[in-house]
Amino acid sequence: MENLWDEQEARQFAGSDLAMRVYTSRLLGREPSLVLHGGGNTSVKSTLTDIFGVEEDILFVKGSGWDLRTIEEPGFAPARLRVLQRLGQLPAMTDIQMARELKASMVDPAAPAPSVEAILHALIPLRFVDHTHTDAVVAISNTPRGEEFLQGIFGDSVLILPYVMPGFVLAKQVFEATRDVDWSRLQGIVLLHHGLFTFADDARTSYDAMIRLVTKAEDFLRSEQAFDRIAAARYEPSAEDHLQLAQARRRASEFHGSPMLAQWKLDERSVGYSRLAGIADIARRGPVTPDHTLHTKQLAAIFDPDPVAGIECFRNDYLRYFEAHDDGTLTCLDPAPRFAVWPGKGCVAFGANAKRVGIVADILDHTIRAVQWGEALGGWRALSEKEIFDIEYWELEQAKLKRAPARRPFDGRVVLVTGAASGIGKACAEAFLARGAAVAALDIDPGVEQLFSGAGAFGVECDVTHEASLADAVRACVRRFGGIDVVVSNAGNFPASRALEELDTETLERSMRLNFGSHLALLRECLPYLKLGFEPSVVLMASKNVPAPGPGAAAYSAAKAALTQAGRVAAIELGRHGIRVNMLHPNAVFDTGLWSEEVLENRAAHYGLSVAEYKTSNLLRAEITAADVAEVAVAVAGPAFARTTGAQIPIDGGNERVI
Repeated sequence: MENLWDEQEARQFAGSDLAMRVYTSRLLGREPSLVLHGGGNTSVKSTLTDIFGVEEDILFVKGSGWDLRTIEEPGFAPARLRVLQRLGQLPAMTDIQMARELKASMVDPAAPAPSVEAILHALIPLRFVDHTHTDAVVAISNTPRGEEFLQGIFGDSVLILPYVMPGFVLAKQVFEATRDVDWSRLQGIVLLHHGLFTFADDARTSYDAMIRLVTKAEDFLRSEQAFDRIAAARYEPSAEDHLQLAQARRRASEFHGSPMLAQWKLDERSVGYSRLAGIADIARRGPVTPDHTLHTKQLAAIFDPDPVAGIECFRNDYLRYFEAHDDGTLTCLDPAPRFAVWPGKGCVAFGANAKRVGIVADILDHTIRAVQWGEALGGWRALSEKEIFDIEYWELEQAKLKRAPARRPFDGRVVLVTGAASGIGKACAEAFLARGAAVAALDIDPGVEQLFSGAGAFGVECDVTHEASLADAVRACVRRFGGIDVVVSNAGNFPASRALEELDTETLERSMRLNFGSHLALLRECLPYLKLGFEPSVVLMASKNVPAPGPGAAAYSAAKAALTQAGRVAAIELGRHGIRVNMLHPNAVFDTGLWSEEVLENRAAHYGLSVAEYKTSNLLRAEITAADVAEVAVAVAGPAFARTTGAQIPIDGGNERVI
């Protein structure tokens, strides 16, 4: 493993122990095979002077909700060191009591809650403590001879302890095991199935020890040819596969109680993993570390004989798992899977929103590798079902259910927007993203791929007038998010103004192909997925020119009128499937590519108006923007219009000719 320490970079953090703690924590966080999505924790023992001028010993420990990759000084909870050390000497304490006492030990009540392993950090008598869930070390421990292998790798320089629950029990275990330890001779502590601790009186030595010990574990794996056992294969999905994925997403969402996303992982390692002999057994032996269970649940769903059957089988198994271990006081979590293996076809990650599905997908990547390392060392063997259940239903996690944030309006829903690289389409994509939607943004401009490339945004270069390109883009959206719930069919252009006697056939056909035909082709391509969608809705971007055409705009007006009429028919035909179809009629949206400064000045002069007067020449004297149109598109696709279909809604500030 590469040591990322940079002396020049480190000097920027040399002002205090806490600043240096931030630096080395970020170094650990840069390596995903050490920590993932809030995993791991770090601390430093320092001092603070209180309001009375008294200096106190303080443990600054990573706070709840912070990620080591991006942590800053406010992300460390300041707790009174002596209080934590005294807590560690108590004979017993529930984790709820522990959480309360940890909060009470803080000198700043506004700081984040301390890590549940704060007492353990306090009991280690060195200034800097680093803890990671290193893939290499944990994977080795998840094998029949794991402890033996680790003893051989590290010798007496590392204390190896059996797995116990995090929190107070773990702190007591380490406290008892290290009573007579010579800390100067100890480089680290391995907690089987959990992770690795290193420690020192300076930040670099503790960080270096972590990298050195993990490197030893990785070297052992290489010596056993474990890295060579990672399978890789390819699979070309069919149209039927995409429909089955959407059906599986629908069923999983029903068990979840709200819409979920489903990301189909078709990379070579995911497909290779899905083709391992005995994969249905291997994928159900448990997670890399029990902490992952909080994101992924304890087992994979197996899409065999088909995805929907796999989802239903997982649900039944999960309910049996809960009933077998429930003591009568617990609340059953939703029985929807968080990841699945599709034998021969890759893996699928499920999540309530784009962030959650991204976390599951990342953990799955590391799981695929670690499991195959374990198989190379004699067989993957995680913790028992009961031990995994105890983490998943830990009282501290149950308490979090009551504090869970409210869902955003479009969490778990998939929105496809065409013409999304600029203007109204871009504004629509951004508005849906802001409300939690996963957005597939299509445009003929290849720049759309960079413009929309975040966790919940997926830019796809697509020529909507080319049906094969359109089909590929829709399927790419389904592979990324699992289905389609909302379509904002927006792509279009405004041909050069021509009187009817000057209108050539090519211009008319080109306008009809883009401004009418492409919208119908998109609707046809999306319909199988919309029928499986949640609150499915289609928003067709028509024009004020439908109710109030202007001279010289026959090609555009005719295409938009045809689109509107087709939308009305679609509303009639698709209502029985619960799919709503509504049309928007924007007018004079000046912050789009159609309106250059030159065009604006010329049009304003034609009417004897200033540019400002021209922009607001409507009944409300309001300038219409792309964001205004986007807000209406979001509203029409949302619950406020849940009982509306076939509507034509003007967004024009009030136009006398329309009214």
